[in-house]
Amino acid sequence: MKDAMKDTIIENLELVLGEELKKKNLSISVAESCTGGLLGSRITDVPGSSAYFMGGMIVYSNEAKIKQLQVAKDTIRKYGAVSEETAREMAKNIRELFQTDLGIAITGIAGPDGGSARKPVGLVYIGLAYKEDLKVYELKLKGNRENNKWLSTEYALYFTYKYILSKEEFS
Repeated sequence: MKDAMKDTIIENLELVLGEELKKKNLSISVAESCTGGLLGSRITDVPGSSAYFMGGMIVYSNEAKIKQLQVAKDTIRKYGAVSEETAREMAKNIRELFQTDLGIAITGIAGPDGGSARKPVGLVYIGLAYKEDLKVYELKLKGNRENNKWLSTEYALYFTYKYILSKEEFS
């Protein structure tokens, strides 16, 4: 039953978001750290996603975030790779690099190790960029590595969908 429900949820979020992006003629790009490409994979599981998905980057290491995605070295040094500030820069920079309407970024600690008292396993930041509007959502997930990765992408799709619906200029 759990797997059947998971498949339904997967299909619905990707499809619904994709339909909105197509209907409103919006493009999207993604920058992923702890999800390792899962978000981009889920978006491109939808036939016809090339109409709105321009690409993405997996920037797992700090070096990749700095060199490829152009996150400021000072941002990572001061706040860490898993932070609101880093997620904000990741979302902004991926949108600019791919010249898309929307940029989504995910950075976090999937587990089972890598966490600390200040930044525990399951801490995830999702950045969303549209023009000068930059939003960051904080998650505190409690699952295992696979579930934390999955839920991170689920929330990213959901937040993006809700954001698109909330913007009058997209109507």
